[in-house]
Amino acid sequence: MKITPLRIPDVLLIEPHVYEDSRGFFFESFREDIFRKETLLDVSFVQDNHSKSSQGVLRGLHYQLPPHAQGKLVRVIQGEILDVVIDIRKSSPTCGQYVAEILSSENKRQLYIPEGFAHGFLTLSDTSEYLYKTTGFYHRDSERCIIWNDKTLNIDWPKNINIHLSSRDLVGAIFTSSEIFP
Repeated sequence: MKITPLRIPDVLLIEPHVYEDSRGFFFESFREDIFRKETLLDVSFVQDNHSKSSQGVLRGLHYQLPPHAQGKLVRVIQGEILDVVIDIRKSSPTCGQYVAEILSSENKRQLYIPEGFAHGFLTLSDTSEYLYKTTGFYHRDSERCIIWNDKTLNIDWPKNINIHLSSRDLVGAIFTSSEIFP
């Protein structure tokens, strides 16, 4: 696996070694011993989630407050998405900055997103299926949402896609008034 720190270095782009031939392909999407050795991270994943979305569905920008914060290892198994990760750690020099990556079933890339980041994605293809592991369990009372089009964050979402949001995501908080990490 190839691991590349992104512009916000705690967010990691992971590219697995893919073995392809006339039959199709094979790759290890996660292997704990190699993940720990290559990332130098001591994390344990406790929950797997799977979502399916149609084109234009934007999920996010979500996070959970401590002590229920979640790190995530995310990937797409069908379709293509724009994945956006925002640093919300007050003490970080990159607080309020974001990184965005295209993840798809074709490129098989993954992102590791540590605790202290808000996260969302937009489906670019007709549909997408998205899998992610989390380091903490879902905790409804700790869940927060930053509005997707926050003017301070100024995320460069594609202009040619009609955005569809859940009722919860429609009323996300603005970044400056969000409860963010210490």
